[in-house]
Amino acid sequence: MALVNADRIKSELNTFDIDCGDDILDKMLEQCLCNRLQGDEIVLEWVAFSTTKGGLKLSLNTLEQFEHEVLNKKYKAKPSIAKREESHNRTRDINSLHDLIKAEEEEESLLDSYSTPAKGSQKRALTTPEHPQSKRSAALIASPSLLLCSASFFPSVTPSQKYSQRGGRGEVVSTFGAVQGTRWAGRKGQTNGVQLELLEGSEDSLINNYKYMFQRLRDVRNVLTEKIEELGEELRTNFNIEEFSPVSLPAQDSVIVLGQVCCDSNGKLNSQSVLLEAGPEQGGRQVPVDLSELRDYSLFPGQVVVMEGMNTSGKKFVASKLFEGVPLPFYSTPIKQEMDMDIPDVPEQLMFLVMVACGPYTPSDGLTFDPLVDLINVIARDRPDVCILLGPFVDSKHEQIEKSLVTETFDAIFSRCVGSIVEGTKGVGCRLVFVPSQRDVHHHFIYPQPPFILPDLSKDDAKRMTLVPDPCTLLIDGVTFGLTSTDILFHMGAEEISCASGSDRFSRILKHMLTQRNYYPLYPPVEEVNMDYEKFQGYGQMPLSPDVLIVPSELRFFIKDVIGCVCVNPGRLTKGQVGGTYGRLLIQRSAPSIDGKRVSPCVAGQVVKI
Repeated sequence: MALVNADRIKSELNTFDIDCGDDILDKMLEQCLCNRLQGDEIVLEWVAFSTTKGGLKLSLNTLEQFEHEVLNKKYKAKPSIAKREESHNRTRDINSLHDLIKAEEEEESLLDSYSTPAKGSQKRALTTPEHPQSKRSAALIASPSLLLCSASFFPSVTPSQKYSQRGGRGEVVSTFGAVQGTRWAGRKGQTNGVQLELLEGSEDSLINNYKYMFQRLRDVRNVLTEKIEELGEELRTNFNIEEFSPVSLPAQDSVIVLGQVCCDSNGKLNSQSVLLEAGPEQGGRQVPVDLSELRDYSLFPGQVVVMEGMNTSGKKFVASKLFEGVPLPFYSTPIKQEMDMDIPDVPEQLMFLVMVACGPYTPSDGLTFDPLVDLINVIARDRPDVCILLGPFVDSKHEQIEKSLVTETFDAIFSRCVGSIVEGTKGVGCRLVFVPSQRDVHHHFIYPQPPFILPDLSKDDAKRMTLVPDPCTLLIDGVTFGLTSTDILFHMGAEEISCASGSDRFSRILKHMLTQRNYYPLYPPVEEVNMDYEKFQGYGQMPLSPDVLIVPSELRFFIKDVIGCVCVNPGRLTKGQVGGTYGRLLIQRSAPSIDGKRVSPCVAGQVVKI
């Protein structure tokens, strides 16, 4: 089979007076390689298809329709000539493609040994003396789209028709900050790259697996008690409160009490079912709370609060004031005395692009990774400095996984998916951050969740990959990022009650997270969250208020400022059978001021349809 290239396809198209751009040529070249077609063959197939459809115009959308209606049905089941018997029922993955290339190169070398070299012929350029690389294999390996094409995962699966026919690709659906005229591109290697680390440090970070399901109720009680006491002390200091009174002690005067909000039954919290549970130092009792005198409030189970009011009988506390929670301070960049503030290129050095995407990475009607292919193309185009990818990568809620219709192990699917992402972004130069999800069927079903383990990574790939737990706090070039893949917005939104004017539910929930100082303040957690409270006490707390908080959710996407923190819900890359959204943030970290005060980073953000 002769080498297929874009020039050959363009020449064949010119024969029929068909004009096209480079993106269309690249797509047709990919279809030739995936379906083992020559340039003239695919052009003839297209002309026949276009004619039967009344003269369709050649475009990326019509090419996808052509691939779905013609190529997938006519050529996907066709086995290779060299391995017809062996490859009939074999998954056509990246390794089998490489084996096929190697076999064809050996066949070409054998034929060349029996022929006389033509005049002026030249030897192939060798990548290394030990491992020669042909033009065909170089062209194949260099194509991220081919590495991630659906056929390389599940050749027998038909691509999602609804996903391929989606509209609004690349449409910006939410913005934040000064985005007018913003150039959404990374630094492209202008500096030595971004500095990225887990803020807690290796000794305090969850970097290894741990044993769970050994939790005792006494240990859970101790963790909750310590949370009440720690937050209570911060609030007492901030509001200059002398002391807290026991919640169940009868008093005719107004008193200030500390406790944790809970519900008087197993049902949903409402204004008539609020209880305040005190810590051991305040008697450890539960008392019903009357909220009728509060004009504004927002409460949820597990919230540590300080209230002022009266409890004349000792049986019901009538609240008249609810004290606002206090967030942690932000990260302060150490001042470097040797920094020259007059250097003109300092702003460029302090600016970087972060892309954020959350799974699932496949549509619900099939395990095809077309959305992931499109995301890789976006990464290759925008060349972000950091790409944060949150799970699920192998979604436990996917219909085919729930019904056990897959023919490979979950670990094999995940390893191939991550390997393809790494290969497809090699030339981009961005740092990859992988965050697990409790919906990842192959990973530990516990919260906090340890990071993925990828032992087969090469040394170079490991340098640009960061495997982090859920949740975690990252420091990226002096800007702090709080990350969690657990849908805390959805969980808390179903439990929160409020009587507040001028605020939306998302802002209230995010404010609760920041003032409660942890990534999952809801107690008890929802049934699908298996909480290990001893580990949560060590690894689920916020060490400080993050500059950017990433909270992907099934709820509507947004980017907004909440008490100085830029909070982002990028949405999910797929929503059922159609495409979803991803987020991108252009951040300019401000240099330390002369007087040493913190200057907040400048953030511009967008949520974009895939």
